[in-house]
Amino acid sequence: MPETMIRSIRSALVLVAFGAPAGLASDLLEAERLERLNVMAEAVSYRGKPAVRLIEAPGVTGDVETLAVVPGPRLRDGALEVEVAGEPRTGTEAGGARGFVGIAFRLQKDPLRYECFYLRPTNGRADDQLRRNHSLQYISHPDHPWHRLRKESPGLYESYVDLVPGEWTRVRIVVSGTKAQLFVHGAEQPSLIVNDLRLGAAEGAVALWIGPGTEAHFTGLRVESR
Repeated sequence: MPETMIRSIRSALVLVAFGAPAGLASDLLEAERLERLNVMAEAVSYRGKPAVRLIEAPGVTGDVETLAVVPGPRLRDGALEVEVAGEPRTGTEAGGARGFVGIAFRLQKDPLRYECFYLRPTNGRADDQLRRNHSLQYISHPDHPWHRLRKESPGLYESYVDLVPGEWTRVRIVVSGTKAQLFVHGAEQPSLIVNDLRLGAAEGAVALWIGPGTEAHFTGLRVESR
């Protein structure tokens, strides 16, 4: 692989914090430096852009966390932007896989706790309106998974947005105190608003997140801490 391509891939995710030295992110965000939890991460070129590809690690089954922690500044209040692409892995399309892809934030370890917004790309253009209404999701690990939130507060932590599996989708997350907003496709208005983040006004890391049976790609991550 040409050296120019290697440098481009290493810069696929760019992390920026207010006051941070220029060039900080390209040194921190090589795929091999992500802290992986039950996932495999590699640098690739995807749909014309350098990216990080995430899939479940071999042998991973059941209800386990699958994410890759990004080294760098911790986030309390601020914003982050990233382009994501998710689709079901080959052989999982007929099951419950939806191409789940998202971003965890305010992540804390020992024990593992985080907030997360994620997309279900195959729901975006489904013929079933109820599935469309579940295109975007907020969860809070470990006490508030999607099925608990859906049962206790139907429709409150989910929303619709147009999505296409495997295509780049730009998302922006704005966090302040116990409130978070998810913007999709560069829209001026949020597609999903959460006014009661379950971990409170915490501080923590940012992580790339995937769900079961997913092949996901990430590029152009920017984090602005305030």
